[in-house]
This record gives sequence, structure tokens and C-alpha cells, in this order.
Amino acid sequence: MGLARRLLWGSAVWEVARPRTPLTAGHLLIRLSNPATALDRRSASDWLRCHKAAHAALTQVLGVTHCTLMFAYQWHALGAALGEPVAESSTPTFHLFGRWDAEPATPGAVLALPAHRRTPLGDDELLDIDLALRDALRTAAAFDADLTAAVDDPDDGPLIDDNGTTALPDIVTLTPAHPAESVHRVLTFPRPLASISDVGPAEVLALAKALEGFAADPTVSGLSCIAPDPSITGGRLKVHVLGRSANESRNPLAALLDSPELSRALL
Repeated sequence: MGLARRLLWGSAVWEVARPRTPLTAGHLLIRLSNPATALDRRSASDWLRCHKAAHAALTQVLGVTHCTLMFAYQWHALGAALGEPVAESSTPTFHLFGRWDAEPATPGAVLALPAHRRTPLGDDELLDIDLALRDALRTAAAFDADLTAAVDDPDDGPLIDDNGTTALPDIVTLTPAHPAESVHRVLTFPRPLASISDVGPAEVLALAKALEGFAADPTVSGLSCIAPDPSITGGRLKVHVLGRSANESRNPLAALLDSPELSRALL
């Protein structure tokens, strides 16, 4: 049986928490505190702050060397939920899977099991770790003074071009040589980004706009998205986007987890 979701640290818009069904000690959530909050530069900046603090805390407490990010867009895991965490709620939620040497269980090995066969970690296994993570999160967030100031700046609105429309960075969209599904794209940026911490708020908004476009495809019901740590993908941030459907004949995530990029990141 899973835990009650345990809040570890709350920022202005998002919160870092232990999920109800923690698959490994390095499994955390970044979750929107108020589902009615719009995604704009301020909330995108706050998300980046939470991710940076969570990564730093996992590194300090568990010795995490890299993290993979997983999230769903207009999609909830169905049935066995192979390859993906079970849905926590309808609130926008991002799953962060930290990896470290000599970890007792890997996220990929757990995600490869049907949901009913997964054994979540118990409260007694995580209590001391979560207490340490709380302290590390507070320290990491306080140290990030520059980003804190950007989050709290009320004038930090969208970039506006000369035509009065929101100007967003370009997104590079690639089709893999061996796609796991007909709607399988890889999103990246023209400039090199060695980590998610290097992403800017406007680039988060550009990714969100691209996902909206894919989700509008009438052949899909929603999207499953995975961003391996860039240290696994040759120093470049890549976001795999998979079209999902309640009528799909096979789960494309199960196939994607066997690919070299994802297996190295999660297994």
C-alpha cells in the first residue's frame, strides 16, 4: 500500500513531494500546488527552481548522479501501467527518478512490472531520507538566490515581439529512426543544454506549446513524455513524446524503455 503523499518543500507555485507510491528512494514529484495556476514565465521559472532544488537535494542525500524526468500530458495510466507511474491525480505532476551507484532497485526494473506487482517503499524506509531531503531542499532553494529573485519579480511576463505576440524560442522536432509509436517525436533546442537547469522559462513555454500541438492530433488521447538526463544523451537535452490512446494495441512506453537511451537512463 502506498503512502499518503508527503510534502517535502513548497515553492511559490509548485511543490516537491514524495509520491503516494514511491518506486525507489530517488522517486520524487514536482506537483502544481494550485491546479488553476496558468503556465506562464513566473510558474515556469518556479518549476525550474523546484527541479534544480530537487536534483541538488537528491545528489546531496543519496549521491544521485543523474535524473530522468517523466510526465503525462492529457493522459492517465491505464490498467497495468507498464513503463509509467500510476496517476497520482489530475493535477499537473512530474516524476523525477534519481539514479545512484549501488541503488537496491532501479526505476526501469520497477516500471517494467505491472502496477499491481510493484512493491512501493514503506514509510519506515523513507522517513530518515525524507527528513534529510527536506533540509537539503531548503538549503538548495535558498542558495539559488538569482532564480528566487526572478520568480518573485511581478514584472517577469512573457517575451513580446514587435508584432505584439509572444515570442518563444525555436523547438527542434525529430522523428527517431525506430519510433515506438506512429506519434513518437524527440524535442530538443538548437542551443546545447547540458542539463534541465540550463533551460530558461521561455524554453519551458516553447516545449509546452509544442506538446499542445501534438496533443491536438485526433489519433491520440494524450501524451507520455520522458526526458533522460542529458549526461545519458550525449550532453543534449531530449524530450521523447509518445502519442497514447485508450485503444492502442500495445503500450509504446514498454518498447521505448528497451531503447539504448532510456534503458541506460532508467535501468
